[in-house]
Amino acid sequence: MELAKLRYFYTVAKLGHVTRAAEEIHIAQPALTKAIKQLEEELGVPLFYKKGRNIFPTVYGEYLKNKLEGVLAQVDGIQRELELLKQEQRHTVKLNVLAASTIVTDAVVSYKKRRPEVIFQLIQNEAETDCDVSVTMNTADFSALPDFCRRNVMEEQIFLAVPKNSRYADRSSIALKEVKDEGFVNLAGSRMFGAVCDRFCAYAGFKPRISFESDSPVAVRNIIGASAGVGFWPEYSWGHVSGDMVLLPITDPVCSRELIVGLHESPTPSDLAADFYDFLLRFLQKRRKRANALPLPIATIEKMNR
Repeated sequence: MELAKLRYFYTVAKLGHVTRAAEEIHIAQPALTKAIKQLEEELGVPLFYKKGRNIFPTVYGEYLKNKLEGVLAQVDGIQRELELLKQEQRHTVKLNVLAASTIVTDAVVSYKKRRPEVIFQLIQNEAETDCDVSVTMNTADFSALPDFCRRNVMEEQIFLAVPKNSRYADRSSIALKEVKDEGFVNLAGSRMFGAVCDRFCAYAGFKPRISFESDSPVAVRNIIGASAGVGFWPEYSWGHVSGDMVLLPITDPVCSRELIVGLHESPTPSDLAADFYDFLLRFLQKRRKRANALPLPIATIEKMNR
């Protein structure tokens, strides 16, 4: 049964007059009469009977009219809800963050200050197939992600963070094997970053002994600063370091990762997604420049001047 024919029938049954029904739904009267007849033939029952100049629903027509009252109201509600959803989607950016979540969150907060009407849907799922923008690493499995419209790769050096009062703090660089017996402070829940750091250690010939884990880079920074261990620290995506911590370049192996920021094809494309993608790239570049412009730790400068 076609929805249009059911609407035609309901309007005629409600008004009890074909001519007035045709005027209300903006259709020629002969076309309306033909549609009702086709519906009766399809259902195999008469839906109306004539009495004078008016028509009235048969028992079958009355039954169908009562059933359609709720159904057509639901259909009309669905149409309204879909329109609202469409409007919402125009202001929504679906963001899949698999790496550098701290700096991406900072970028979202900064963008919201400029565009408060934007709705961000943040997920962290490598198997997610619906997203507008993704931030991940070159070690990720991209098979589940939508196709890229645009993609930018940014390299990030990874340092060894040590307490300022540690025996390594005055070094200008360090080989990873030199700290194989130290306790490592890790960022919990960061599977990709953790896997990369484990490979660095494996290349240096040891498995790191974890002394502390936290899901917050701030906590990792504070724990290292409190002389509770050493840890890996990305060049710019985790923010600034405290005065109680020193970052040492790792010379063996050379430690770095590639951050991949992608703009994806979407069945419901949004101009906002492309705008945020460009904003995020600028935000990352700005943080990177700021990190590179920061002075080296005092202990390192003193070591280099000797």
